[in-house]
Amino acid sequence: MDKNRLYWFFQVVGWTLYFCNEIFVYTIEYGYENQLILNAFANIVIAILLTHAFRFIVKKYNWISHPLSQLAIRVLVGIFVMTDILVALNLPLDAKYTGQLLTDTPILAIEYFINLAKPLLVWVLIYLFYHYSEEKGQKEIEGLKLKSSIKETESKILKAQMNPHFMFNALNSIRALVIEDPTKAQQGITQLSNILRSSLIADRRTTISLKEELRTIEDYLALEKVRYEERLQTKWVVDADTLGIQVPPMMLQTLVENAIKHGVQKAIGWGFIEINTSLVDNKLYIKIRNTGQLFSTESDSESGGFGLKNTAQRLDILYGNEASFKIYQENSLTVCAEITIPEKNNDYKNSTLANAELKG
Repeated sequence: MDKNRLYWFFQVVGWTLYFCNEIFVYTIEYGYENQLILNAFANIVIAILLTHAFRFIVKKYNWISHPLSQLAIRVLVGIFVMTDILVALNLPLDAKYTGQLLTDTPILAIEYFINLAKPLLVWVLIYLFYHYSEEKGQKEIEGLKLKSSIKETESKILKAQMNPHFMFNALNSIRALVIEDPTKAQQGITQLSNILRSSLIADRRTTISLKEELRTIEDYLALEKVRYEERLQTKWVVDADTLGIQVPPMMLQTLVENAIKHGVQKAIGWGFIEINTSLVDNKLYIKIRNTGQLFSTESDSESGGFGLKNTAQRLDILYGNEASFKIYQENSLTVCAEITIPEKNNDYKNSTLANAELKG
């Protein structure tokens, strides 16, 4: 039953029950007559019309949005007017039963008014409470939709800001390969094609599996390995149970890119990058360790500073307090970035990436 039908059901049943009770009271007091049925029917129709008109006015002029004091005044005036109309109807209808009593004791008209005002007051309070709750719930739903829309937009903006810098570095790697080794350059183009495909998919998705993200990182590091040769050492320690967990696309790749630019590139002799994933208490833990000094990435003017803020923002947008990100100086030569993400949709297990250690 929809809300409109439910409203009319309670209108008809509620007022019918109330005035049936009035028939019972009058029958005990004065004896039963068919006129009591006609009187009750007239009261039911008028009560339904009056309260429906009141409902129409409340909704049309949005009384709920007014301050409580103004709402109270409007409600009291509305109840007064509706009661007066009911009294004007019932005085002639009930003249046979209470007319003489009211003539002898006119002050009893106040009690007559109060008795008819009571059910109207109850109806108004129930309706206003329901209407207020319904409007509040609707506003909360709209607020959640708006918040979700804003977060989705922010997430897309952050991804759009990240991709150009990533592509610039990847193209630089291939440019070096074209001159030095055409065969490897072809491999590099294939790897870049894979990265581009992942990037295009990422722009249409909020999250991807960790397995897909690690594949992109593998292709990226393969390109960078050609640039840095023996200066870049890589190590993978990946738990198979983590591969199906959803992560923000291109997020880890940004941190790896940051590690190379501010760590390996500036290292004397050689540098390393280690990627470690594990699953503990239904949470994904990711560690990216690399050669470097943390102060090199603290400036917002550098892409590293932006990349770190980008990571923190995206995690907050997608997971709120359930996720965390921190980066710190592990020792004098090593920087460690740690990410915690709640486990979701762990569909990919037992991958060949698991627990693999790659050293080049």
